[in-house]
This record gives sequence, structure tokens and C-alpha cells, in this order.
Amino acid sequence: MQHFAVIDLGSNSARLTVWRIDEDGSYHVISRLKEMVRLSEGMGADKVLQEPAMARTIAALQGFKQDYAELDNLTVKAVATAATRQAKNQKEFLKRVKREVDLDIEVIAGTKEAEYDYLGVVNTLPIQNALIMDTGGASTELILVQNRKLQHLISIPFGSVNLSEQYLSADVISASEVFNLIVAIENIFNGIWWLRQAQNLPIIALGGSNRTLAKIERRRENFANFEDIHGYRMHAKEANAIFTDVLNQNLEGRKAIPGLSKYRADIIVGGLVPVVTMLAFLDSDRITFSQHGLREGALFEYLTATEAERK
Repeated sequence: MQHFAVIDLGSNSARLTVWRIDEDGSYHVISRLKEMVRLSEGMGADKVLQEPAMARTIAALQGFKQDYAELDNLTVKAVATAATRQAKNQKEFLKRVKREVDLDIEVIAGTKEAEYDYLGVVNTLPIQNALIMDTGGASTELILVQNRKLQHLISIPFGSVNLSEQYLSADVISASEVFNLIVAIENIFNGIWWLRQAQNLPIIALGGSNRTLAKIERRRENFANFEDIHGYRMHAKEANAIFTDVLNQNLEGRKAIPGLSKYRADIIVGGLVPVVTMLAFLDSDRITFSQHGLREGALFEYLTATEAERK
């Protein structure tokens, strides 16, 4: 028996999943933790990680370590994505994490992040043809899947945090702000030539903001476990209706929406604009939600490599 832990240090949240891997190759989640660290907060055009954000993140990583430190036969894979990837003070931050947490973090490219998303989705959902869309805090990964094979991928440097900071007011959001944001995103989508091949395909949605759509809908439908959204499907018109409801609220109103985390209320509009824009761009009629992405993708990569070593 062995243990495998993945830390996903994102721009908005830090997440830990730990699996027990048995001798027969089966695996079971034994721990799953999340902390909303908002690492990319205040980076601005200078792309510098700010002290409060770094301190929050290091505290979260120290808490994660306490969770897995006593496990035997343990492999820890820690990866950082957009915020750390873009940061001018990346090296200083990573050295500080090593010094204060004794943790080595690998900063992965956006394309690698997209590959992990693909592995996490294709190994856990029965998809054939789809566009995988992972909207994070400071990047969005798009992956075109045809006949279950990865055909094209791209990582775009925008997400819920930096879009909100750049385009939107924190409290009452104006129509002109939303319009300008939608136009900017449409222009970027227009520049990705292969997106036309995804016309009419379903979207497989990952990322905290996208998953919030499903959580709000499941709360409205009184599902017993509204956060259990893996494989949950939603029609485009339902997603657009929820987005409209969210958009019509001020900050306090958004905080009061069942299924929407209060911590995410100030960035949820910026986080949802990419997916609702993509629905219209592709003329897609539905979204399927996935709870499995980067961390699970790293697990499947590890299992494949371990199996290859045995042969």
C-alpha cells in the first residue's frame, strides 16, 4: 500500500487530495482539503505576488502538511498554476515555501495544466466529443476532445480574479462593465481558430466559478448533497438564467444566494462571464460539470508511470 498526495496551488484556492493506492492498483480518497487563499489578489499589471496573499497561502500549505505528514510510503506532488506562473517574484515565493513549509512546488505550464484537466475528465466521465473549460482565478484552459482524444488545447491568462479586478466593480456591476468584458473575451475566442471545431458540442466545466452554477441549481432543486456535482448536466438556458440572477444582485445579494460561497461573491460574475460567453460562441446547448481535473489528472499520470515501472 502507498499514499499519493497532490497539492494544487491555484490563483484563488489551494487544494489537497490524498489517495491510498492498494496493491491491486485501486485507489481511494482518504483526505480532501481546500483553502481560499486568493494568491493572485492585487498582482495587477506588475504581476507581483503580495505579502498578505503569500502569507495566507503558506499558512494553508502548513495546514495541508499536518494532514499528510504521518502517512507512510507517501509521494507528494505539489504544483502551482497561473498566479505563481505569472509572478515576477516567483523564485522568492518558492524559496519561502521551501524554507517555511519544506515543500518543493513545481510551477507547471498552462498546457500541462490543460493536459491534467483532460486526464482527470476523460478517465472519470463517459465523454466522446466536448470542449473542456477550466476557469480558474487567473487562467482558463480550453481542451477540444474528439472521440475521447485530445485534439487541441490552450491556456489563456484570464480568470475570475484578474477579470474581476480589471473590468468589474466589486459591489454593483454596471451593464457597460459586463459588456466590455464580454467583448474582450469574444475577441480572444475569435483568435483561437480551432474553437470552430467545437461548434454545438457540450462544454465540460471545471473550476470553482463554473461549478458554482451547478451548486446554485442543485440547491434550488433541493438535492440532498448539492455539492456532489460530478457528471451533473445543465441546459444552457438554465445557466444563463442563473447568471442573470447573479448579475442582478449587489455584493450582499450575491453573498445571500444559496450555493454561492460568500468568499467567491466578489469574483463570481467575472468567473462566469467566460463560460456563458462560450455557450453563445459555440451555440452549445448544455454543460456537464466535472469535479475531477488537475489533481486527478496528476493521479492518473502517476498510476500510469507506476504501472509502467512494474512491467
